[in-house]
Amino acid sequence: MPLPYRHLTSVLLRRKGDLFLFDGGEGTQVSLRRLNLKWKKINAIFVSHTHADHVTGLPGILMLSSQVDRDEPLYIFGPPKIAEYIETSRKVLDMYINYPIIVKEITEPGVVYEGKDFYVRAFPLEHSKTCVGYTLEELDRPGEFNPEEAERLEVPKGPLWGKLQRGESVPNKNGIMIDPSQVVGKARSGRKFSFVTDTLYLPSIAKEVKGSDLLICEGMFADDCLDQAKEKKHMTARQAATIARDAEVKRMAMIHYSPRYNDRELELLLAQAKEVYPSAELTRDRMHFEIPYED
Repeated sequence: MPLPYRHLTSVLLRRKGDLFLFDGGEGTQVSLRRLNLKWKKINAIFVSHTHADHVTGLPGILMLSSQVDRDEPLYIFGPPKIAEYIETSRKVLDMYINYPIIVKEITEPGVVYEGKDFYVRAFPLEHSKTCVGYTLEELDRPGEFNPEEAERLEVPKGPLWGKLQRGESVPNKNGIMIDPSQVVGKARSGRKFSFVTDTLYLPSIAKEVKGSDLLICEGMFADDCLDQAKEKKHMTARQAATIARDAEVKRMAMIHYSPRYNDRELELLLAQAKEVYPSAELTRDRMHFEIPYED
């Protein structure tokens, strides 16, 4: 439940001018406006499941986006029932929507959304209703171009350099063919972001989020509530840390805490997580993470 100092679950990912929203709990648009983010640029919304604390902020987001000129469609992904929820909300609230909304229900794991150089994949979680986790993963980037080596090999500066960077062989001033591998370094890995919430601990999750640069993962309960976590199909902070450790993620921050813990008491969750994954972190409302490239 929302607390006076803690909103419900929502994560916004910004990548090269695109915005992707993961869940939209009550009050999401409040944080968007406080952060002065360009919410009208949200390209897609990825919903983990249709419990109220993860979707009740969506109607406001949809209506807010109609207050500006928008031609681009908004994609909404989620498990079964998400289409019914969106359509019913539009009808009952008599929403004025001036842009296309495309809702796609996820019925099996796999890639659900693709861009020029990235994709978003959904994978199954286990909760009291159908729930999915998500990873956004970039494709490998081309290696770095070495202009000094291109000059040494007497490749004329200009269009031929561009061809080499696109993977094409080109002739130098003497007609000798120069291969891209001679002037372009090895491919560099892209980044990976993962979002996991509302699920029992499953060893399979670590395989899905393997190597993430940033994993946002629920850590709802402390160790003494393990039985309650199992009953409600949630995870403890220690279990979230176990996933981070086993998946060898670069960074893991917990989200979706039980309202039984106030902000000061969240330090208990953090301490238990750190026993397994020493660099575990707590998320706070409107917290900002950089996800740098690793060259």
